[in-house]
Amino acid sequence: MTDNVVPLFKDPTTGTYTLPADTTETPAAAAPDAVRPARRWKRTARGLRAAVTHERTRTAARLVARHGMYVLGGTRITAKRAWDGRTGSRYERMIRAAEAAGNFEEAKEWEDRLTRFRAARHHRRMDLLKAPQDAVKSVAYGTGLTVGGLLLLGIVLAIANKDASWILAPINAVIEAIAAIVHVATVVWGPAVTIGPWLALLALWGVGRHQQTAPQWALPAQQRDDAGAPITPSIVVTALRDLGIAPMRRAIKEMGDAGAAMLGPIRIAGCGVEVDATLPSGVSTKEVQERRRKLAENLGRHEHEVFITLPAAARTVRLWIADSGALDEPIGPSPLVTDETMTANYRSGKAPWGQDLRGDAATLSLYQRHLLITGLSNQGKTAALRALALWLALDRTVELRIADLKGVGDWAMFDGLATTLIQGPTDDHVIQATEMVEGMVTEMERRIQMPPGTVFDPLVGIVDEAQVAFMCPAVGDDKRPYGGSKATSRYFMAVRKIHNQGRAVDVILEEGTQDPTDQNLPKLVREGAHTRISLALGTESQARMALGDKAVDGGAAPHLLRQGLDKGTVVVASDGITIPAGQASITVRTHYIDTDTAAVVADRAKALRNGVITTAHTVADADEYDPLADILTVLGTETRVLTQDVLKRLATLNGKAYGRWSFIDLKRVLDGTGAEPYKSEGRMVIGRDRLARVLANRPDEGSASAAE
Repeated sequence: MTDNVVPLFKDPTTGTYTLPADTTETPAAAAPDAVRPARRWKRTARGLRAAVTHERTRTAARLVARHGMYVLGGTRITAKRAWDGRTGSRYERMIRAAEAAGNFEEAKEWEDRLTRFRAARHHRRMDLLKAPQDAVKSVAYGTGLTVGGLLLLGIVLAIANKDASWILAPINAVIEAIAAIVHVATVVWGPAVTIGPWLALLALWGVGRHQQTAPQWALPAQQRDDAGAPITPSIVVTALRDLGIAPMRRAIKEMGDAGAAMLGPIRIAGCGVEVDATLPSGVSTKEVQERRRKLAENLGRHEHEVFITLPAAARTVRLWIADSGALDEPIGPSPLVTDETMTANYRSGKAPWGQDLRGDAATLSLYQRHLLITGLSNQGKTAALRALALWLALDRTVELRIADLKGVGDWAMFDGLATTLIQGPTDDHVIQATEMVEGMVTEMERRIQMPPGTVFDPLVGIVDEAQVAFMCPAVGDDKRPYGGSKATSRYFMAVRKIHNQGRAVDVILEEGTQDPTDQNLPKLVREGAHTRISLALGTESQARMALGDKAVDGGAAPHLLRQGLDKGTVVVASDGITIPAGQASITVRTHYIDTDTAAVVADRAKALRNGVITTAHTVADADEYDPLADILTVLGTETRVLTQDVLKRLATLNGKAYGRWSFIDLKRVLDGTGAEPYKSEGRMVIGRDRLARVLANRPDEGSASAAE
């Protein structure tokens, strides 16, 4: 009582008593009593929470849930089996599945089986109605025969032993046996009644455990970790069932064969397997494509190890599932490196470029196909494009003009192999690259004006890092910009002209660019390429820019390739490569040829071309040129060169000055100099030694220097 007394203070002026200031609102003694229960509740809640969330508690909960679901699942499966065995539900499910798949012949067969099953069941039920009468007769007959037999046996024994008491001995023996059986049954019955339900429960648990009826979260870690497991039909069906698509889940549950009818045969395909899955009605292929990651996880694979494409069959997806870790293994060297005798044929051959996912060789035709390859930086774009250029160089009829707008030496091995080689990232290099492409336009227009049926040697222009050209801010003297995506852009318009008409006269353009956008890769340029290739990209919108909507809608997914890990892996949309029927693209793992090895292949190509070509590193100005000196330049180290090859090389060296030259122009310049064209083996040629003497004897010093 004294603990709760609050002292009062007397005011000396008024004589009244008041409470102290700190007790006017809440008595000090009341505060601890109110706080202590709240603290106790908090401690209790924290303790309960810790106990509930403890790993041991969660493990125990999973254990109880797992084995409980084994029993429930086993009961459900056993009951379903019993129901299927006693009714026609199994046949009805198979009929529905066959009708859903459009297989009406199979549906009719199952209907016939159902009819036979019902007839047999009717006969069994009719037999059961007569069973009691038959059972009584059988018991009566059996008892009479048994007793008669025992008596006959007793008589025989009595005669043998000469004792009448043996007549009933067999019957007494049977009675004693029955008594012993009853005694044993009474002893065993109690334990059997006690143990029997537990044995039945154990049997149901065993069925559930065998069928793995527990949910995934309740399974132990070692059972849930099935990464790298072999792909079987049940694994594929289960993976599709658990995608979270309700119509598919219901359809698979209703199928009598547990969904196996959905699948075609599982075929070994390279470093993985391939299987076609026919989707149930109400499930679209797009829904499955959008769940690629979940499907891969359900199959025990990483996302990059599962590819989903659409074959020709309707409502069907084709799954290619890699062996675990197989895509991280290298594919081996390129045939360009291993086969030193290899040559190329631009018109009828295909470049050995890599392997598809099935492990088959992937070869690409470049004949009259403009090419575009794009991807994020440092994914192997230059190496993939350079490998194609090296194969083209092994065809001595192909002329290469190359502009490398990165300029770090990736294309240096083409010096002496390409007729033009521009290397550098500056605006001046972009201007030179633009003039190179414009020179190709001039050559294209010259070829178009030639008589119909004229055959031309292939002219292939390559612009690596083309986004530098499209983004270049430089403006020419005519006030036209070099970069941009408008009709005033010189580079853009030159590319468009080649795309429009170049392939008809074998003037082909191949471009490589990074990180495609509408600014650094205009839409008209993208759509002008016949062969579109993409390495790893960041987004689906970039994938659509690189390959087009049709390829992406058909399953192409370069944006799902792993940046840095899938270097050299490309997705190709082109009729120049073998693509499985019904698909719009194919994924290829390209061979990697390093810079030093590429130089060795380039040297072989130079040897095939009978010497080193004089490579122009800039595009000459049309207003400043010396025809005789330029002719000597394009002759290079060769003793004599065909006049038509000289014309072609002059157009490459300076398209503005020589792009429209004909044999008459060449003859006009050389007539009277002593270096006129002459016949060698029935064909008109120009001799290097003759022209060198002419230039050496010219009075101006420029010619002498040119001759050197």
